[in-house]
Amino acid sequence: MAKTILVAEDSSSVRKFIFFALKLAGYEVITAVDGMDALEQLPKIKIDMLITDINMPNIDGIKLVKSIRENPEYINLPIIILSSLSADEDIEQGLSAGANSYLIKPFNAKRIQYEISKYLSED
Repeated sequence: MAKTILVAEDSSSVRKFIFFALKLAGYEVITAVDGMDALEQLPKIKIDMLITDINMPNIDGIKLVKSIRENPEYINLPIIILSSLSADEDIEQGLSAGANSYLIKPFNAKRIQYEISKYLSED
């Protein structure tokens, strides 16, 4: 059965790119337009991973990661931050919020698939 990845990204072009790259790799993909949308979708679906941007309206990626980590049900959920913020303090903030990995935009499909493969094994 395909693993399900929730992608929270406010840029429709980036969201579509990630969606198609992950679909081609065999994943089920659910998209959210921001952190609030992602939090609203979480209880409705079982996801195996979250990929999130940081700079989003309503609830940003850092707040999203922190609120997910506060829920015991998602304590082990792999989370990848995908952001254009590349300063050391941004990366540190993302990882200390609870993300497992931090990728910097621009990125390519192979890089994101490699990062995902570190956390999701094919059953």
